[in-house]
Amino acid sequence: MQDVLPDRSLPEVAVLRGTNQSGMRDHNERLVLSLVRRHGALPKSDIARMTGLSAQTVSVIMRGLEEEGLLERGEPLRGKVGQPSIPMSLAAEGAFFFGLKVGRRSADLVLTDFRGRLRAARRKVYRYPTPDAVVRFVSEAAPALAGELSPALRERVMGMGVAMPFQLWNWVSVLGVPQQEMDAWRSRDLGAELQAVVRLPVYVQNDATSACGAELIFGTGERPKDFLYFYFGTFIGGGLVMNGQLFLGRTGNAAAVGSIQVPAPGGGTRRLIDLASMSVLAEAMEAAGEGSDHLWSQHDRWEVSSAVLEPWLDQAAGALAHATLAAAALLEVQAVLIDGWMPVAVRAELVRRTEAALLELDLAGIDVPVIREGTVGADARAVGAAAIPLSQRYLIDQNAAVREG
Repeated sequence: MQDVLPDRSLPEVAVLRGTNQSGMRDHNERLVLSLVRRHGALPKSDIARMTGLSAQTVSVIMRGLEEEGLLERGEPLRGKVGQPSIPMSLAAEGAFFFGLKVGRRSADLVLTDFRGRLRAARRKVYRYPTPDAVVRFVSEAAPALAGELSPALRERVMGMGVAMPFQLWNWVSVLGVPQQEMDAWRSRDLGAELQAVVRLPVYVQNDATSACGAELIFGTGERPKDFLYFYFGTFIGGGLVMNGQLFLGRTGNAAAVGSIQVPAPGGGTRRLIDLASMSVLAEAMEAAGEGSDHLWSQHDRWEVSSAVLEPWLDQAAGALAHATLAAAALLEVQAVLIDGWMPVAVRAELVRRTEAALLELDLAGIDVPVIREGTVGADARAVGAAAIPLSQRYLIDQNAAVREG
């Protein structure tokens, strides 16, 4: 089940060189779409300059993409001389994609358009995930989401991505669930089962890596070439971008930040996952007599007392600071992005405290990374899942490590 997504992000423009040779039209189309996705609306002249393709080749490609409904024309840009240039942008309704997040407490199915905007969503909360429950959920939710599109647009749903934790059966003790039920994940091929349900290509990827991919492809603002990404869910997870590319590692489980050893309160070390996860906050809430179930059903408002939240924020921020220092020493990342299933105000405060905690450490010899908030938000895992089939079909493919379900 550990299907690996190849690097789908856009490389630096310097290495984005097209070819005018015959038989490479598909590559050049992906190249054009990747550029437009990264930079926004572009005229043909800019694309020709960035890719090294001839103006005639670019015109043919963009005309074909426009006829297919993947690109749309903007308002002409008139200069002082010559014909006005016409910027071309991605057509929102050019294609649609399902994104499924399988979490330890809930599942989310979303439908996104070609620009990565969320068009519809469904959610199921459970005590623990089982393959049967997930397949039933998708069997009911996928037709409902597709049904919100017109019949013509339903034909443009091109695939499904699945973001889920790897080796779910190893989390039995933490979740307090029956081993026998979780062992079902060992032998079930969720990708293949879902492909039979939706009759579309299905791709499976680690959930935190998918969230990082969403930030890379759909994130707003300045995106550094190298960054470490933390996502707060039931357990904290992460992703890594190096040289503008999503780094997956040999098995697709690179940047498994939860396993990083960090100083523990009272001495010794513990795993980051044991100090900086939402499950830790939930346990503290329950111990204080505060119900925590709402944490998993909605993200925009937490009902938690300051007496519980403040210590958790300090502990999580301190642990993140030490994990950041270790990553910066090894990889020289430019930035650390923090996101998660949490209110925006909590995320902002967590970023502030992490930055403060990092600056209190011995940073001699370290190029200190910038600590920033993620920009995709709570739905990053599901949106990142939807980005997988989008990338498979339409963006530049630099690796060949993906396996269809």
